[in-house]
Amino acid sequence: MEIILIRHAEPAWMSDGESRLDPELTERGREQARRLAEHARGLRGPTELLVSPTRRSRETAEPLANAIGMTPTVLPWLEEARLPKDWDGAPADRISTELRAARQRPAAEWWDGLPGGESFRDFHERVSTGLSALLTERGVRVTERDPPHAFEGAAQSAHRLFIVAHGGTNAVILSFLLGLSPVPWEWERFASKHASITRARAVEVAGGRIFALSLFGSVEHLPKDLRTR
Repeated sequence: MEIILIRHAEPAWMSDGESRLDPELTERGREQARRLAEHARGLRGPTELLVSPTRRSRETAEPLANAIGMTPTVLPWLEEARLPKDWDGAPADRISTELRAARQRPAAEWWDGLPGGESFRDFHERVSTGLSALLTERGVRVTERDPPHAFEGAAQSAHRLFIVAHGGTNAVILSFLLGLSPVPWEWERFASKHASITRARAVEVAGGRIFALSLFGSVEHLPKDLRTR
């Protein structure tokens, strides 16, 4: 089994000086998505294309789906940590001020998420539960026998999943696959650029299968002027 994590292309978070919670891609983001799709033609094809319900993810996945000849499946649990609802339409300077203040909080308070938004506890539970169910449906489940955090059934699984989602979502998925304890700043631990590619593959260790990181945050398919975060 192999899981390929793709972060969405650059979104237009601000429109006319106001914040957007579910933004479309910028023109640069559309070009990033096009380059990503072009690159994907040369990759070994996936068995499934799974996509977050957000507009930026679906717009990133559209040219990719056309390039590899697959119909994307939208999974609600792949959505990024939900931001405060009153941020939609809020002035850009207010958002910047609140983000700066949030980053200065004590580490323990990061688990609460942004005030008015989804807590990181709930976000982590949503994503890890969704991923565990997804793997179980495909005959793969995590075990704590020797070796610890091995994945039973991964050796037999021919699944190759493309997942188009978000920096936070993909980081939680990666931590789960690698058996890492969660932290409420996963997107900083595994910081990735827009339209980047990360790959985790099941490999044999001590008679079991674990997931190994074989590629992280690659943007080699993008010229330097299209690399954004």
